Amino acid sequence: MHSGFLFSILITNHINMMVIQTVLWENIFETMSVKIQSKRIYRTIDLYAGIGGIRLGFERAGFETIFANDIDPLCKFTYDLNFQTAPLVIGDIGDINPSSLPDFDFLLAGFPCQPFSIAGYRKGFEDTERGNQFLNIIRILKQKKPQGFLLENVKNLKNHDNGNTFRIIEDSLRSAGYYIKTKVMNSLEYGNTPQNRERIYIVGFIDEKHANKFQFPEPQKLNKNINDVLEKDVSEKYYYNGAPLHAKLKAHVTNPNAVYQWRRKYVRENKKGVFPTLTANMGTGGHNVPIVVDYKGIRKLTPKECLAVQGYPKGYKIPAGISDSKIYKQAGNSVTVTVIERIAKNIVKAME
Repeated sequence: MHSGFLFSILITNHINMMVIQTVLWENIFETMSVKIQSKRIYRTIDLYAGIGGIRLGFERAGFETIFANDIDPLCKFTYDLNFQTAPLVIGDIGDINPSSLPDFDFLLAGFPCQPFSIAGYRKGFEDTERGNQFLNIIRILKQKKPQGFLLENVKNLKNHDNGNTFRIIEDSLRSAGYYIKTKVMNSLEYGNTPQNRERIYIVGFIDEKHANKFQFPEPQKLNKNINDVLEKDVSEKYYYNGAPLHAKLKAHVTNPNAVYQWRRKYVRENKKGVFPTLTANMGTGGHNVPIVVDYKGIRKLTPKECLAVQGYPKGYKIPAGISDSKIYKQAGNSVTVTVIERIAKNIVKAME
């Protein structure tokens, strides 16, 4: 065979191999591009942040917090101790111009629930100090137009004022350009934590296809009980032994697998065998802090245990110098982190 012909065949084969390799590399780069896009880190702002429960749930799902705000200066000690970036900015969010906020993808807010709560005054939007905080959220959404949001509040929000309050909230969010989905979820069923805590969650997307893809998490079987949360070695200061209240408790607080509450005049046992809803007024005069009994006697939950009931990890730090009553309040005002994490993961799936 002629050497020129052989050389031509070799060159042709070489070119064909290069074409095949080029196609392969293009496919690889395209696949890598898709993976990189699906791994995009979405940026969030954390409003009415408290001690960072919503932030913690979203960061566990891969989000990045770039701004945080609350009006309570005591929360800053706890918040900043546990988060190394985006420290808590103290002040009224209503005083902040939305244009001064950094660009972000999702707004997160557990906006004040007391005006709508059964435990509060039920004033709703008539509470000018707290009820109208929702309007600050609308103002920011309209100006910044993020891709979506998560809002959390008490279950009673949905039925407040015969449903009129919630209709205003839904209409306001839609008028801001968002497609929304809402669901009442109990931490018992969705957070794998033994707390009977029902809250309403509102998720919104500016893109309808993302809203259509989003689904709230399905219920899951609870595989924890109260003893999985309780500490083994608790300081004597949390025990009622020798205290005046002990005489009123000892005849009723007898089951180490049950949770009780002192309701100012009587002892109440939680029949479900789980913790009741933690509230912001825990610790005020000894009222409403869940009570248990162990081998050392009758005691109330420690602040650390209250955080654990809310799904906070063991490594979450409590700052020195802040009274237990303030930490009880922070825990009661917070969210169940594990529920938030599951919602956040489903938001990521909807965005992919």
